[in-house]
Amino acid sequence: MKYTKCNFMMSVFGIIIYITDLIMDICVSIRFFHERQYVSGVLILSFMLFGTVVVQCFSYTWFKDDLKTAGQESQHSFLLLHCLQGGVFARETKRIERSLEAFQKQNSKYLRYWFALKKGYQVAFKYGSNNTNNAMEEQSDLHEVIDRVTDLSMLRLFETYLEGCPQLILQLYIFLEHGEVNFIQSSAIVTSCCAISVATVDFQIALRKSLPDKNLLNGVCPRITYLLYKFLTLASWLLSVVLLLFVDINITLFLLLFLWLIGLIWAIKNQTQFCNSRGMEFLYRMVVGFIFVFTFFNIKGQHTRCPMSCYYSVRALATLGILFVFWTYPLSIFSSDYFIPISVFIILTLLFGITFLITYYGNCHPNINKDTKGDEIDGISVQRHCRMRYFLME
Repeated sequence: MKYTKCNFMMSVFGIIIYITDLIMDICVSIRFFHERQYVSGVLILSFMLFGTVVVQCFSYTWFKDDLKTAGQESQHSFLLLHCLQGGVFARETKRIERSLEAFQKQNSKYLRYWFALKKGYQVAFKYGSNNTNNAMEEQSDLHEVIDRVTDLSMLRLFETYLEGCPQLILQLYIFLEHGEVNFIQSSAIVTSCCAISVATVDFQIALRKSLPDKNLLNGVCPRITYLLYKFLTLASWLLSVVLLLFVDINITLFLLLFLWLIGLIWAIKNQTQFCNSRGMEFLYRMVVGFIFVFTFFNIKGQHTRCPMSCYYSVRALATLGILFVFWTYPLSIFSSDYFIPISVFIILTLLFGITFLITYYGNCHPNINKDTKGDEIDGISVQRHCRMRYFLME
């Protein structure tokens, strides 16, 4: 297990994309307010606030768990910082050794990012070029960096899906409704797509690296295949939802709510054990259900062939059903210039996405050459403390 220079650069790139997406969302909301599109501006800000609040809850809960593991007491100042949305941009500089040290090194979300870069740079570059370092210290720092980077990747994954997917649907709807798009709005759409894609792949890489019993997602080809599978299937579904919005907003909201409830029931049925408290576990299951509306992932480490086949079969049927309903409606509800190209794009992205899915699991998956019974994360004992042993996204 290593944390290489390439891993460090991926972390830097992911943070840049995340911050750029945040800035573009703020610019889009300001432009909406300036153009007196108050509903759109409020919705953009609401999606941002919703995703951030949920992420802060997980960040603070993990912070308290880390303090408890290290035998330290929680401090009210950290709760205040998380309430001020300052809890995700950094992870602690060292495992909590004493309260003062923890206060200096874990005091904000932005420091969480700072730690990931600072400590990651030290492990990737300093240890890589200096062989005189203490082996035990190097290994400890390596585990620390990987755990913190994985925490950060998961928080970023949650926020990009909770915030990015609804914003993409809204911005695509506005774009297709007016038939024109400005530079800021188009940039926001592109950065949101990049943020979701990068966060998904980055977390998969970091997650497998944090679990010593899992094979790593190495190589350019598997990563690109995984990225294309996720991005294309997601793009097809988001555009399908946008088309359904033009038919009837209430039907669209009912469909999304129904799919969220199905995802929540699936998470409850699998009896996930990601959080220590019941309240946070239920919040986690709600987030899982929300992400299930847009993409599939493995939440318990069991065999996924059957559930995933059912998931994408239903996705394909739902997409075709939406296109059928849309084609039966008068073209006056939608600009005919975009009608046929978008319909073709939806079908092609879905087909290519499923193709890359089959290719990934058939030829590029890390376990393809390993004799395994599945991703049995909950049943395998991991030697060091790692909360991610209860979560796996394939």
